[in-house]
Formats: sequence, C-alpha cells, structure tokens
Amino acid sequence: MVQMVTELLRSEGHEVLPFSNGNAAFEALEEQHPELVVTDLNLEKSRTQGLDILRKARSLNPPAVVIVVTAFGSVETAVEAMKQGAYDYLEKPFKLDTFKLCAQRALSYNHAVAENHYLKKQLREKYQFSRIVGASPKMQEVFRLIERVAETDSTVLILGESGTGKELVARALHFNSRRQFAPFIPINCAALPENLLESELFGHRKGAFTGALTDKKGLFQEADGGTIFLDEIGSMPAALQSRLLRVLQDREVRRVGDNTPVYVNVRVLAATNEPLEKKMKEGHFREDLYYRLNVIPIQLPTLRERREDIPLLVANFLRNKFSPRNGHPIQITRRAVETLNAHSWPGNVRELENILERACTLCEADLVRVADLPPAVQATAPETARVPPGGRDETTFFMAEDAADGAPFPLPAAAGTKPPPSAVATGSVALEPLKDFLREQELNYLNRTLTYTGGNKEKAAELLGISLATLYRKLAGDPAS
Repeated sequence: MVQMVTELLRSEGHEVLPFSNGNAAFEALEEQHPELVVTDLNLEKSRTQGLDILRKARSLNPPAVVIVVTAFGSVETAVEAMKQGAYDYLEKPFKLDTFKLCAQRALSYNHAVAENHYLKKQLREKYQFSRIVGASPKMQEVFRLIERVAETDSTVLILGESGTGKELVARALHFNSRRQFAPFIPINCAALPENLLESELFGHRKGAFTGALTDKKGLFQEADGGTIFLDEIGSMPAALQSRLLRVLQDREVRRVGDNTPVYVNVRVLAATNEPLEKKMKEGHFREDLYYRLNVIPIQLPTLRERREDIPLLVANFLRNKFSPRNGHPIQITRRAVETLNAHSWPGNVRELENILERACTLCEADLVRVADLPPAVQATAPETARVPPGGRDETTFFMAEDAADGAPFPLPAAAGTKPPPSAVATGSVALEPLKDFLREQELNYLNRTLTYTGGNKEKAAELLGISLATLYRKLAGDPAS
C-alpha cells in the first residue's frame, strides 16, 4: 500500500517520503515538515498509531493536512479522526482516482489556508498601531486610547482635519479587534448624492425606484460581523441621519422599498473634519445621533501641533514608500528637513506625503534638496535653511538605509543650546558623532516604548519588531545589536 501511494503521488510530481513504521514516521515529521500526510489508522508492530501521527502532523507550524486511511472503517473512527483535524477519511480498498482527487483537494486546501494566514498577517502588520508614525505626546495619547478601545464594540467618532489620518486610525481599530477577519467597509458620505447614498448604505429591492433592476444588499449588510467606517459623517443628509440613528439603536436595516427589517452585527466608526457641535446648533445635524456616535471620541492632532513628528514621518515615507518604489535609497538634506519643519501644513500628513513624492520624483542623484520642494514651502524656510544664491544644498541629513526603525531625526538645536561634550566641530556647526547620536536616540525610543507598555519587555519587543534577546542587548548597550 505504501509503495502504491508513493508511486502514484510521485507520478503527479510530488516529493514523497514513504514510511512503513509509525515510530520512524513520527520522528521524521518534525524534521521534514510535509504539506500532506497520508496515514493508516492501525499501524501494526508500532507503538505509534495513526491518531498519534495525525495529532503530531496537525501540531506542526504550519500544520500539515492529513488523509486517514483504514480497513476498519466505522462511524466512530471516522468521527474521531475528523475531530482530531483530519482533512478526509478513506476506507480500504479505495480506487486510485478517488485517492488522487482527495490528495489534490487536500493540497489545494492547504495552500489556500497558508495564503489566507499570510494575507491576514500582512493586514495585521500593515495596520498595527506601530505603523501610525508619531512620538509626540499628543500622538502617544492617541495610541493609548486606540489600544484601549480596539477590542471593544463601542462606536468611535474620529475627529481631525483633512489629511490627519482618520481612515488609518479606523483601519487600525478594525484590524486589531476581534472583528479583524470580517469585512471593513469604508464609505465617504460626502462623495455620493442623497438617493445613491441611501441605496449604498441600506440596499434596495427590485423596482423600488427607476433603475433598481435587481435586489441589492446595502453596505451595512455587506459589513455584517465586521466594521463600517462612515467618513465625513457631518455631510450626511438629515433624512439619512434618522435612518442611521435607527440602525445604531436597534441594529436593524431596512432596504429601500422593503418593509422587512434585517438584523446586522456591525461596529460603526465615524469620522469628521467639521465641528459637529456647530452643525447641531445650526440645525444641520441631529443631536441624538451625535451622542450615539460620540461614545468614544478620538481627536487627531494636526501636523503643525506635532512638529517633532515631521522628521519621523519624512523618514518613514522615504524608507518605506519612496525608496522601495525607486529601487534604491533616497536621501534628504538637513536644510530640506528644516524647511519642511517650518511649513504650516494646512493639508497635514497627506500634504507632506504628496510634497515628498514630488521631491523624490524631481530630485537628482537620489538626494532631496530645498530646491526640489514646492516654491510655497521654500518661501517659509528659516534663514538657517536658505541656500545662498548660486550655492548648493549639499549637507546630507538622512540616509534611509542607515536609520534605525523609528529613530527620530535630530532637529536643529535651539538658540543658545550648547553641543554635547562628545560633539565635534565641523566648520561653524557642532555635530555629535553619528554613532553616539543614533545610540542616544535609540535608547530614548526604547525607553519610551517600555513606558508605553508599562515595563512589559515582551510587548515592547513585539511593538518594535525585534526579538526579546535583541531588546535586552540594546538596553545593555551592546553596540553589535
């Protein structure tokens, strides 16, 4: 039987490791990590039986998919094997075509599960809290609040100017909650006219209005079990506000043209860049809806309120977005960063990202200079950042491939500040040796992270994306770490 199954699977192009002894197979599982295991339930002359092989195979990381074969088929053994995690159960004698089809399905299933795990991991990494860049006190307050409410089902109202990252926060709340594997449905309430918005949110029945040729599910039903994000909620028409209030109160939706309510299990996140209190006083926003939405408000600071994060954001965009896009590291000069730091940023982080994209496209030799920034940004540059007529802005300030993850930029020292004793003089500017500066900044960042986690080193290492052993070495001052 082993020889027959081996030849069949090898003819299909698979690498096969045959065993006629359960003990040897059990020991080989840990080393070989197969995708598919085919095992008999009753293994004679072996202390290791088929269910032992099954349990071991399912405990691997990633787990193998298992097909159980036996001549002693019964409902009891089949149920027990399936309970232990078997993919399928075949009774001898079986047809080779039946076995081949079963093996193909098992491998396809295993590949689909592996891909699903990978995609979910990518989503979690993309929207974990540490991906929202900011070390300023105001952003630390935001991080703490997000972490506290992510696991709840409370309605959250995200407040902030355009471009401050409201949707990024909403996605972080969803993908770090127990709803993370259910849908996340965003909709911009200001982007659709009233009649279309109603149909999009709540759905419609066939014939409910001109053009309704089929039944349509609304986004609330599509998001069942997950999260719906209502951006620019202040722009929602008054008639729809009352319908949304009903959904929040009763967790039921009615499609346009339908009298039968449908229960939905949805968490609602909303965002606005308008002062809703003012709209309430003007009669443009329902007071009862405001209090239903404003269960937990999260106020995002503007970029000009957290200027100390501008170098961090520049580093993040250059290292993680524009350098990979160009295929090589992009650098930026000290004067260019000083110029960016002095700008008023009415468009917040989105404006900074767009300006850096423009600069990275126009710059020469992969070095962003003041001249690569828009004229409106150059006009706000401080005297220390201005390039003399005919001069060149050559001082390299940051190299994306050399920076430690999350390490903040050194902003120009305030007037009258003395350089540290280890600083070395370069022309008229006192500079600290790079390795001393990076070490100091890394320690500061590690300590801030530990403060954020309440001294929990395992959690801090996870947030920093390093091993616990590496964290201990860095805290101990090991330069090789």
